[in-house]
Amino acid sequence: MSTEKAPTNANEDKGKDAQLFENIENVASHEEISEAMVAAEGEERTTVFVWLLVFCASISGLLFGYDTGVISGALVTIGGDLGPAELSSGQKELITSSTTLGALLGGLVAGMLSDFLGRKPVLAIADVIFIGGAIGQAVCHTVWSMIGGRFLIGVGVGTAACVAPLYIQELSPTRLRGRMVVVNVVAITGGQVIAYGIDAAFSNTHSGWRWMVALGAVPAGLQCIFLFFLPESPRIMIRRQKFEAARAIMAKIYAHATPEQVDLKVKSLAAAVKQSVEISNNTTLLQRIHLILFNGVNRRALTVACGLQAFQQLCGFNTLMYYSATLFKEIGFDQPTAVGLIISGTNFIFTLFALKYIDIIGRRKIMVWTAPGMIFGLVLASVAFHFLTKKTGGNLVDGTQYSHTWSAIVLLAMIVYVASYATGLGNVPWQQGELFALEVRGIGTSLATTTNWAGNLIIGSTYLSLMDRITPAGAFGFYAGLCLLGWLFCVFAFPETAGLSLEEVTLIFRDGFGIQESERLRKEKQAIRRARDGRGETA
Repeated sequence: MSTEKAPTNANEDKGKDAQLFENIENVASHEEISEAMVAAEGEERTTVFVWLLVFCASISGLLFGYDTGVISGALVTIGGDLGPAELSSGQKELITSSTTLGALLGGLVAGMLSDFLGRKPVLAIADVIFIGGAIGQAVCHTVWSMIGGRFLIGVGVGTAACVAPLYIQELSPTRLRGRMVVVNVVAITGGQVIAYGIDAAFSNTHSGWRWMVALGAVPAGLQCIFLFFLPESPRIMIRRQKFEAARAIMAKIYAHATPEQVDLKVKSLAAAVKQSVEISNNTTLLQRIHLILFNGVNRRALTVACGLQAFQQLCGFNTLMYYSATLFKEIGFDQPTAVGLIISGTNFIFTLFALKYIDIIGRRKIMVWTAPGMIFGLVLASVAFHFLTKKTGGNLVDGTQYSHTWSAIVLLAMIVYVASYATGLGNVPWQQGELFALEVRGIGTSLATTTNWAGNLIIGSTYLSLMDRITPAGAFGFYAGLCLLGWLFCVFAFPETAGLSLEEVTLIFRDGFGIQESERLRKEKQAIRRARDGRGETA
């Protein structure tokens, strides 16, 4: 394209944007907008473009999973490479919890930063941090430099964990949105499986742990390249009043729709988020923080998002990701890293189940049905640990020959627990972005992600100490009690959001937590869709 034509094209784009904006101003009431959006959604189908976009964005999830999972095998192979002959429990806790602290800070900033820069640039920043952290860990020779490298990796993890699901949600068709976000979770669990596989491959190599942590730079570098070809979120483009650019993105997402239907979708979307755009453009960051904390609709959405994220971490799951090899080594397994691979493999396989059914069954039902399986698995583990450690006073003593039967029951309990977690709790909280209105979506996801990592920090930094103080049986019984509280929270406060557009979800929090309101709205949409399909068949 020649430089002389660029201004003309820019002027043409501005003219198209102005025309689209004028059309949006003429869209009538909110009820008409909702019906228009339902009609437009009738053309939704999965396209190659959408799948490629989601897979590229989900490399962030792969990095998240890899860098949180790889430390399990690294901790048992570091030996004396960082100074001490063997790492103490306190040093292991510092190394793992530094990642979580970094993730907490990264998650706190990422969502708000993405409101100003856009979703795509923040993902690129996360990739640069991943690369720096991977290299930093690989070359360190002291415990504190390792802690610093893990902290840097944590900032990248927290940033990716916050923005990647948000970016995918805003670029996905409504009826596929849950499934698309689960692709990112599949990538997280896949990254953990790869991490355990890499751990096993390098476990007998001299300083093999350096290769384990360094290889995390590879997918980060690949995503940096792919990001040049990915579009920005259409909602961000509309907020910047770049309507023609938003329309071009929507035309690729709804590739099977007619141009008129794409126009209708853009107009409906722009009209639905118009109030959010005005609030975003005319309020400061502090005013928006006040808005999410003191506006009833936003506060209830934040309560649900933070509650689910707290449940995800306080259930104790990430203790298995961080310390599984250490745990299985202590209870007598000869190949603890390989056994840890069974756990991460279970996590991956059952996440695929959620990929298939999260939009069909719904977020709420999956959570209500799977949490009891987690409770059962943890109670069974607690009982097994009680009988396993009877001869050592309730505590695990390294080098002791424990009953293979009770060790196998511990493994079985962990498989039941992880399968239940992966089907529900491992996925649903990351749908958090759909709970918030556009004007507070970045802040809301930041606060919810921060809650996740705060819970992770508490669990990761206290797990080994908790095992020592109240015995393994007591620790897993304690996690079972927290799971029971989380299940009750889901029963009484978590509404169904499957099948509702991002803009429609906001409506259900107007009066309470909207469990009944969400079902009413979903039934209305289904009735309209059936009526429209019936008219199409008759014609």
